[in-house]
Amino acid sequence: MTKKTFIPTFTSDDFEVLNKESGYQGYFRLDKYQIRHRLFNGGWGDPVSREVFERGKAAGALLFDPDLNKIVLIEQFRMGISTHTQYPWILEIVAGIIEPNEKPEDVVRRESEEEAGLTIKALLPIVEYWVSPGASSEKLSLFLAQVDASDAGGIFGLAEEGEDIKVWTFTLDEAFQLVDDGKIINAPTLIALQWLRIHEAEVRRLWNVKV
Repeated sequence: MTKKTFIPTFTSDDFEVLNKESGYQGYFRLDKYQIRHRLFNGGWGDPVSREVFERGKAAGALLFDPDLNKIVLIEQFRMGISTHTQYPWILEIVAGIIEPNEKPEDVVRRESEEEAGLTIKALLPIVEYWVSPGASSEKLSLFLAQVDASDAGGIFGLAEEGEDIKVWTFTLDEAFQLVDDGKIINAPTLIALQWLRIHEAEVRRLWNVKV
């Protein structure tokens, strides 16, 4: 059976920015665009106005101790959901913004120290993806990170950045159960845990760690 390959329909020439202006600049930036693009049935569509939340690039890592069979997650307050839930603290992976001239791998190593107090021993890339392409420019580089979780725990974060972060450890089965029970409610953590669930044997082989 021949596998079907995706061939993009359009090129960058099939999209035009007619106008751009800055709508807001604060902790984040919002830009306003007028654009038009080609249609699947031929011709060009009418101009439309759209706003883009300029979030930039980020990197995150799921912290995994294969020797102790433990996952390390962090819990912190998230403003984006605070008006839509009674509990705006969520369990998630360590992550941070990629600064100019910085590599994604450098970001997750730094954030693991700052947010969980753990040093990364090895990294495996999982995926790069657009977080919310309908409205945001954010692109996330996602990794699996090997750590020693024997002393994991405590409160971390940079006070000057308003961070207040609690570190949690779970067995691998407990972490997967959190996913199945709907307790993990953010995409990077869901993607990373589901990826590890599929690739655990391969990860252990690459890191030379037995079950």
